[in-house]
Amino acid sequence: MTNKLKIINDPVHGFIKIPHEILFDVIEHPYFQRLRRISQTGLLNLIFPGATHTRFHHALGAMHLMFTALETLKLKGVSISKEEEKSAMLAILMHDIGHGPFSHALEKMLMDDWHHEKLSILLMNKMNETFQGQLSLAIEMFQGKYQRKFFNQLISSQLDVDRLDYLKRDSFYTGVSEGNVNTQRIISMMNVCEDELVIDSKGIYSIENFLTARMFMYWQVYYHKTSALAEHLLVKILDRAKVLISQGQDLPCSENLHYFLHKNQFADPTEEDVQRFTELDDNDVIQAMKFWTKSEDIILSYLCKAVIERNFPKSIISSEPFSADFIKDKVEKTNLFFNITNGEELVDEISRSLLPYNSTYQPIELLEKNGKTITLEKAENQILSNSINELNTKYILSFPREI
Repeated sequence: MTNKLKIINDPVHGFIKIPHEILFDVIEHPYFQRLRRISQTGLLNLIFPGATHTRFHHALGAMHLMFTALETLKLKGVSISKEEEKSAMLAILMHDIGHGPFSHALEKMLMDDWHHEKLSILLMNKMNETFQGQLSLAIEMFQGKYQRKFFNQLISSQLDVDRLDYLKRDSFYTGVSEGNVNTQRIISMMNVCEDELVIDSKGIYSIENFLTARMFMYWQVYYHKTSALAEHLLVKILDRAKVLISQGQDLPCSENLHYFLHKNQFADPTEEDVQRFTELDDNDVIQAMKFWTKSEDIILSYLCKAVIERNFPKSIISSEPFSADFIKDKVEKTNLFFNITNGEELVDEISRSLLPYNSTYQPIELLEKNGKTITLEKAENQILSNSINELNTKYILSFPREI
């Protein structure tokens, strides 16, 4: 018999325990193993060379933090059964199983409006059939259908173990220390009141530090102008490939990527759609971009060379939208330099918006010593919560360096 109660050595959290055999079985499943070939942060390693970690790393880390959080809650007198513990760990382990190549970057580009969470549920249900219903409660928790709400809040909320892991992990691999949150301190402050996840009021500054760390990581890392541009280029490349294919061109690529570029309808995915999706990973897209650098289409070859050779277009960032005349000037210069008429394909204005803390949707609740709860932004000793609940938007304009 195989010993399934393994210990995994993780560079971020140290030793990670697998306390239930079903967790090992899910990790061994081909759907989960595919996450080894899905980048956690898209093309971020082109800007931060150390950011080569995968969704596989992140899922294991989030599972570990879920176990730690549940152990903390049990020590505080919260009743959690073995079945609930196992299911919560399964839910967070599988929460990203529906991610496609390069994670968020190409979401909706391959299967239309199929968000990764929608695909995750679809794949979870298929795996549940394989494991004879052992994942049913985990799927309930993931979808927020289980009556004890704090389980879903630990999986997906403004303060969940998913965010705690990716912030600490991405900070570690990018080398950006501003995102290095104290996960153990935050988890030690977690509590449950009326089946809702709350934070002991004395942990308020750890929570504010978490929120500001997340804000800095978004603007300094995820929404860094070159990071945002690299992600946008991936979308542009696949979009351009689809246009050329619709015009009758045959672009070289892997069999599975070829399938998705040629098919347009995914309202009700077939067995073949799902099977082919679970065989797709970053490698398919990288291989295609390498082929397409030699495409006769100037736009496609230019975009692919920008990524493969890391020769990105020039980008400038602003807190205000760029004027139409400024953009038009860039387009005209692009047309002139490349001797083309569709220069707007190489000149792009993109935007990135962030709301660091949403005080109206699932606000973070603090548990006071008298047993009452209060939302974070209403706490008397809060320092930053009232100033980070406004939407902030940055605009990025990219255009060929040659002009």
